Amino acid sequence: MGQGSIEERVQQIAERVAIDHGLELVHAEVAGPDNKPIVRIFIDKPEGVTHEDCSQMSLHVGTILDVEDFIHSSYTLEVSSPGLERGLYKRKDYERFCGHPAKMRTRQPVNGQRNFRGRIVGIEGDQVIFEDKTSGRVTVPFDSIVKANLEVDMEEEFRRAKQFEALDKGVKDSGPKQAFVNRK
Repeated sequence: MGQGSIEERVQQIAERVAIDHGLELVHAEVAGPDNKPIVRIFIDKPEGVTHEDCSQMSLHVGTILDVEDFIHSSYTLEVSSPGLERGLYKRKDYERFCGHPAKMRTRQPVNGQRNFRGRIVGIEGDQVIFEDKTSGRVTVPFDSIVKANLEVDMEEEFRRAKQFEALDKGVKDSGPKQAFVNRK
């Protein structure tokens, strides 16, 4: 069985198990050499993925892979959250993360450029609209994107942390004033 069809079967199995466990399958891939492949599965859920989610997904997917036995060598199964710099693989990822900072690389140059860094503006038809820091607004054919990831905007994260810190301080400062006296 070819690597492509193995990856398709892994994708189908991972999708089924993810749905059964109330998880989103972000991505599944088979990498590495044919004689020692690495099966990587990335999962998510709105409140964040726990170690238990990864463990359960690994147990169930691993059991199915072992029973169906279509990977004809020993393999490594990795299950994890997508991380802060989550990969963007599906059209719905670009819709969901519209407005977020990201970077992407294309197969063919778009306006003479293959690497982009900026913000996802949206998706129109088969085109991703992207606000690139270097060349401004570009329209990128979805099928030409080789790799794309969210980027952590550290300035935004520090700004948010300061806001939460100020809110937290405000709550502590405006709380009820009470005095406790020890009496015998």
